Amino acid sequence: MDSSLLFGITMIAYLLAAVFYLGLLIFRTERLGQIGMLVTLAGVTTQTAALALRWHESYQMGIGHAPLTNMYESLVFFAWCIAGLYLVLEYRFKTRVVGAFVIPFAALAMAYASLSNRIDDQITPLIPALQSNWLIAHVVTCFVGYAAFTVAGGLGVLYLFRAAAEAKQQSKNAASSLPNLQVLDTLTYKNIVFGFLWLSAGIITGAIWANEAWGTYWSWDPKETWSIITWFLYALTLHARFTRGWRGQRIAWLAILGLFAVGFTYFGVNFLLSGLHSYGSV
Repeated sequence: MDSSLLFGITMIAYLLAAVFYLGLLIFRTERLGQIGMLVTLAGVTTQTAALALRWHESYQMGIGHAPLTNMYESLVFFAWCIAGLYLVLEYRFKTRVVGAFVIPFAALAMAYASLSNRIDDQITPLIPALQSNWLIAHVVTCFVGYAAFTVAGGLGVLYLFRAAAEAKQQSKNAASSLPNLQVLDTLTYKNIVFGFLWLSAGIITGAIWANEAWGTYWSWDPKETWSIITWFLYALTLHARFTRGWRGQRIAWLAILGLFAVGFTYFGVNFLLSGLHSYGSV
């Protein structure tokens, strides 16, 4: 057994979990949500073992490094963060139907990493720029932040879905099975704050690492530029909430807009723009 097999099992688990959570949303059968949670938990457990095994495999090849160094490994870690963060959210707030709007992101990340012919899943030696103790701190902080923003984006979609359902008399029964709007707004806000703190740490650790590797804290590389754009977008969102009292649909739309910014910072920059972070596109 190798890590690739375990990652394949993880992908299937997340896809199945997404189906069960969507079943909970559509049929409002609590049993489906319970199965979705258990399958997600099994996926996270399997993926944790796979990440540890891949790390061990790299040492067996004589090039030992954390499994965080290319697009394949970052996608896998991204999916693990999303699913893990969601399970904490579900345990803490008992909002199981949110899984229908979050777990599909983890499933898509694993499916893209496993099935796309643009993604190289081989373990390769680190290029000189990545041979730093800052690697783990920078990548982990950034992707925990990305995962929190993904959860916030999913909650934003759910908020708008519930608000639209409430607006239609015939959809009141469907809306009644969803968390109320105040709960969804609070959860969206908390995930944005959580992600903002982690992204801030990621930008700081990245700047320190850049100075060590390239001799400058900031070089306006496309990845750096889009990271700071994303950071400002969430900073403005929090500023608007604190000073202007923005809540509800405005915060939901900003959470969704922020998720698009995260997506472009992660995928768009890697695939469409070239720069010092181009090694992350393979």
